[in-house]
Amino acid sequence: MSSRKKPARGTAKPVPKKRTSRPAPKRAAKPAAPRSGAYADFMVQAYAMENDARDRYTEFADQMEVHNNTAVAQLFRKLARIEGLHATRIVREMGWRKPPAAAEAWMWRQSEAPESVPPGELHYLMQPWHALELALACEQRAVRFFTGISGSTAPADVKRIAREMAAEEREHVQLIREWMKKVEKPDPGWDRDPDPSLYSE
Repeated sequence: MSSRKKPARGTAKPVPKKRTSRPAPKRAAKPAAPRSGAYADFMVQAYAMENDARDRYTEFADQMEVHNNTAVAQLFRKLARIEGLHATRIVREMGWRKPPAAAEAWMWRQSEAPESVPPGELHYLMQPWHALELALACEQRAVRFFTGISGSTAPADVKRIAREMAAEEREHVQLIREWMKKVEKPDPGWDRDPDPSLYSE
């Protein structure tokens, strides 16, 4: 027989206490970016600007490859990837399921976007230093563009994001200047072709 005693009638078995833990404090939710109004309109322009720069750098890379200028082509492709990442980030931050079409951007219909290299600046004999020089000018124009908006009469949320973008573009300016220190500056006469192509009609 078992020597264990049965509990007396009327006495309940002790119920083990459940461990309780305090709920973790809720973090304040980050305010969502406005999806309409002046802020959204501005972000459409910023997205178009990054896309335009990406496409232009890609076009330049293609042209440099045609002329067997591999070093500059690779540099332009790297710059194109950077601009593409910026465009992707804007889409993610705005929560766009479908990115806005280029036709929705209105700022640069009559001129070049601030961060785009004019096609006439390209030379088939250009060297990496020249490519960086062009990119530097683009980033500096972007700084001036966003700085101008941040000091304008635009809505407060637009001026805030413009200040952030201007600061980011300044970082890009510094990055390109550091790159330029690592490549050789071309000597005068770099654009002379000892074996120019001959064209006949």
